[in-house]
Formats: sequence, structure tokens, C-alpha cells
Amino acid sequence: MPNPRSTASIAGHPIHPMLIPFPIACFVLALVSDLALWSTAVDFWADASLWLLGVGVIMAALAAVMGLMDVFGDEQIRNLHDAWLHAGGNILAVLIELYNWYARYQHGSSVVVPTGLILSFVVVLILLFTGWKGWEMVYRHRVGVTDQYPDLLKE
Repeated sequence: MPNPRSTASIAGHPIHPMLIPFPIACFVLALVSDLALWSTAVDFWADASLWLLGVGVIMAALAAVMGLMDVFGDEQIRNLHDAWLHAGGNILAVLIELYNWYARYQHGSSVVVPTGLILSFVVVLILLFTGWKGWEMVYRHRVGVTDQYPDLLKE
């Protein structure tokens, strides 16, 4: 049976894994900047977190569209329990960060400590779980891994 294939791809390269580092980096750096605000009380860090959360949510939405195209484009992926845990956890993380962004946008740096800091920390924990599930899909279930070897590897 062939490997589950990524339907959202460019020249055979899946797009979803190309996009996911951006929201992950933004959400982790938002936690770091929240910690910096907590320890220094310098408002720059509140602004940095707001921007990181905004960019992270936008990039997560793009990654989610590509991931959904893969899920709905291949029955083997749809049948993977790990795919649904990965997707559900990421949706939860993005909704939390969307609220986190909105609260900061509405109320400023006053909501960062402790509420924003706690939300950022929870999201990083969720990302550890969903990242684990994403890697399981690639390494255990071979989602998006080509069945064909390049000519250089053929004997």
C-alpha cells in the first residue's frame, strides 16, 4: 500500500510542514516575551507579544488550511487517530492564542501577567503534544513521505 500522500504540495513537497515552524516560533517567542515582561516590566515586551501572537495566528490559519487539504484529500490520513489529535490540539491552541491576542489588544499589557503568561504557557504545552503527534504521522505512518526514491539512490 502506498504511503498517505499530501495533497497540498508543491513539486511533491508538502506545504503544511513548510508553514508550521512560523506559528510555533511565534507562539513560543510570545511566551518568552511574556516572561521578559514579567521580569522587567518593560512595555516593549507586551508589544512584541501582541505582534508575535497576531503573526502566529495568521500563519497558523494558513498551515491549518494546508493540513485540512491533506486530511480531506487522502482517506488514509483521515483514518489516522493521530491526525485528529494533532488537528484538534492545534485548533485549541490557535483559539487560545486568538483570545490571548484579543485580550491584549483590548486591554493592553495589564492582562499579560498573569493571564496572558499562563495562556502562552498552556499553548506551548499543547504544541509539544501536537508536535509529537505530527512527527508520529510522518515517522510512524509515513504521511507525506514519498514512495519513490530519487534516481541517485537507485542502484
